[in-house]
Amino acid sequence: MLWLALPVLAEQLLTMMVGYTDWWLAGHYLREPSYLAAMGLMAYVLWLLPTMFSAVALGATAMVARFVGGGETEAAERVANQAVLVGLVFALLATLVTTFAGSAFVDAMQLEEDAAEHATAYLWILVPVLPAIMMEQIGIACLRGAGDTVSGFVAKTIVNLINVVVSAALVIGWGPFPQLGWIGLAVGTACGHGVGGLILACLLLAGRAGLRIRFHRLTPDLSLIRRLLRIGIPGGLDYAVILACHLIYVAIINRVGTAAAAAHGLGIAIESMAYLPATAFQVAAMTMAGQMLGARDPRRAVSSGWLACCVGGGLLTGAGLLFFFTPTTLTTFFTGTNDPTAQTTIPLLRVVAFAMPSLAITMILAGALRGAGDTRWPLAISLVGYLGIRIPGACFLAWDEVTVPWTTFVLPGCGWGVLGAWYAMLADTLLRSVLVVARFCHGGWKRIKV
Repeated sequence: MLWLALPVLAEQLLTMMVGYTDWWLAGHYLREPSYLAAMGLMAYVLWLLPTMFSAVALGATAMVARFVGGGETEAAERVANQAVLVGLVFALLATLVTTFAGSAFVDAMQLEEDAAEHATAYLWILVPVLPAIMMEQIGIACLRGAGDTVSGFVAKTIVNLINVVVSAALVIGWGPFPQLGWIGLAVGTACGHGVGGLILACLLLAGRAGLRIRFHRLTPDLSLIRRLLRIGIPGGLDYAVILACHLIYVAIINRVGTAAAAAHGLGIAIESMAYLPATAFQVAAMTMAGQMLGARDPRRAVSSGWLACCVGGGLLTGAGLLFFFTPTTLTTFFTGTNDPTAQTTIPLLRVVAFAMPSLAITMILAGALRGAGDTRWPLAISLVGYLGIRIPGACFLAWDEVTVPWTTFVLPGCGWGVLGAWYAMLADTLLRSVLVVARFCHGGWKRIKV
């Protein structure tokens, strides 16, 4: 478990440092609340773009892990080739959708005018590197299914170093580099992902972890593609639903005002610290569950899920204690002292501290279910939590009044602003953790065929 999780943990740490660097540069060199609000939305965009390929990536991880666990290395290689082929089609569609609908998406997020202009400019710079982002996501997913998490760590290390250096140089204007300000952050991100996609393509062309891209295997195998998507689409929809609900959630907060949007974005950036161990042990649980079921050892598949949950949950609980007892130190690092955004963010971190154990359970055990090919139940649980609790709860707790959809009825809200929305997030996380544990204990996922 540690062999699988620790490289991912290091990879996620580097990714977090990139996000923190961007926030630090925006907070110290750009400083305007409109830039901080746009930065908060861009954090979701940088989550959205990889999610466009999650259906293929999840299916590839589950199938490669199952075949590798069963000793069928040639079948695992065929899956990897078909996953890259489908990913290329998805990348083309994602590029077209982003090109034609990018501005409308930013408008729908309810940002005020200046912040919306900054967000749109950032998004256009990312569009050309969507194929590289696809190669990163699917390449790393295939290698993780084969048990190789080190290659993804090395590739992400290079990606993040390029991102940090180029972004800082262009925002500040080091030496011969022009001082581009906000645009420099976007250019640094695009350069990093472009190099990352190239690295993963080279690794798979050379053959890594028993997986090699062979051009004669890039012709469509419809039966294998159907199996890949049958597993991956529910998981991809799960990620898409989570992301779509997060975007609706952030639009609810953005409606409160630019100050609330900036505080929410800063709070999410700091909270991302907790996602490091959760994501790392989620990947370990996903790979181990798939490989153990492929080796026809369901008992070890179960124990690996619980083990990953206990270790990852302990680390997230530690992060929660940090959020609760040192929020002032965490927020002022990014914005400086006496900054109003930092002061608004402090109570948000104290609220989310109580969600950390539940977040660990939800992410890690759901990862084990997906690794086993059980992608439908995590989707259903996400729908219940987000649509039943988080979104309606955020509306009633954050706004002064709420219009009932498709009617003219107006109901009074609590008017607690962004803090109320975070209370709704806490309630949602608690509910989903209970439902995920119930599904994992049920055991039906051990009989899923891929």
